[in-house]
Amino acid sequence: MSVLSSLRRLACCLLGMLPLLAAAQPLRIVTEELPPYNMTLNGQVTGLGTEVVQAVLKEAGFADTPIQVMPWARAYDIALNQENVLIYSITRTPQREKRFKWVGVIAPTRWYLFSLGGRTLPVKTLDDARRYQTATVNEDAGEQYLVDKGFRIGQNLQSSNRYELNYEKLKGGRVDLWIANELNATYLVRQAGDDPARTLQRALALTDLGSEGGLDMAFSLKTPDALVERFRKGLDAIRRNGTYESLQRKWL
Repeated sequence: MSVLSSLRRLACCLLGMLPLLAAAQPLRIVTEELPPYNMTLNGQVTGLGTEVVQAVLKEAGFADTPIQVMPWARAYDIALNQENVLIYSITRTPQREKRFKWVGVIAPTRWYLFSLGGRTLPVKTLDDARRYQTATVNEDAGEQYLVDKGFRIGQNLQSSNRYELNYEKLKGGRVDLWIANELNATYLVRQAGDDPARTLQRALALTDLGSEGGLDMAFSLKTPDALVERFRKGLDAIRRNGTYESLQRKWL
């Protein structure tokens, strides 16, 4: 092979790597405090979702990339509008489908409207729920879902920036319902020193909220496809080698 041909092949290889090289340095990872999926303990970000993401980062060659924890509305806005942003643990909904490049499921979830244990509300449909005050988190999937169904913030929705505030509202009688995923709700109730079996009642299952399988990790649209595919392969790899299943057993 001539020197010229070799140089041409090298140039082609380098050009093909440019999307990854461009994304390697500025990759940003954002999440929120959503225990037990993502949470800060002793100054370290951990949780089921976090550990799955960290395992994928290692497979993809980004093990040293820091994870930033912030209120969900801010993390969501960053992922919507900036380049090379990875966000987790995010619910995949029809409203969000074309707003992100999806990597895959990292943890299970089931959404409910919860009422306070011992207080049975006649809620069999969302239309029934409209008559009551429901606690939500600003711009999270539950709030977006209810707004899309015709609920209104400040009318029959009370929005907060922190999930634990919603349990306090429910327990204190300031709201009638709380929209939350089951793992997060039961974790927060236990952290408050209460028994979820006694304190929480599943008023209505929201089976159409989120994709089948659970919470996802996703990239901003302004992320090279090559980088997204690299992370998809990383997630596939930890599923094949048993890491994913091991982490699920550890946290669930």
